[in-house]
Amino acid sequence: MKQKASDYIPQRYPFQLIDQFIDVNPGHTVTASKLITINEWYFKGGQFNIPRPILIEMLAQTGVAAILSMKEHQGDNVFFGGIRSAIFNADVQPGDELTLNVELVKMRKQVGVGDGQIIKNGAVICEAELIFAIE
Repeated sequence: MKQKASDYIPQRYPFQLIDQFIDVNPGHTVTASKLITINEWYFKGGQFNIPRPILIEMLAQTGVAAILSMKEHQGDNVFFGGIRSAIFNADVQPGDELTLNVELVKMRKQVGVGDGQIIKNGAVICEAELIFAIE
C-alpha cells in the first residue's frame, strides 16, 4: 500500500526528497519512489544532473523510515550518521523515476546500518552502505 512520505519521516518541503513509500517492513526493509521533475530545487542553477549527495540523502530518508516505523522508535530522532561506501553507476535527470530500497542489516542500541540501492529503468544506479544514529 502506497503511503505519503510525511507518514514516516519528519522532513517537509523542500527537504523531503521522497514522493511516497511503496512498502514499509518496520525494522527491516523499505521501498520508496521519487519522480524527478524539472522543478526540483537542486536544478535551479542550470545543472540538470542530481548532485550525488542528494541521491545519498534520498536513501537516508528511505532508511530512516525503516527505523521510525518501529514501535520502539516512534517519536525518536534518527540522524544520518555517515556513509561507509557508495558506488554511482549513472546520473539522474528530470523525467527519471527512481525506486529506492533500503534494508537494515544491523541494529545495535542507538546505531543502525543499512544497505541501499537506487534503481532507474530496472538498473541499479547507486548503491550505498549507510549509518544511522538514533536519539
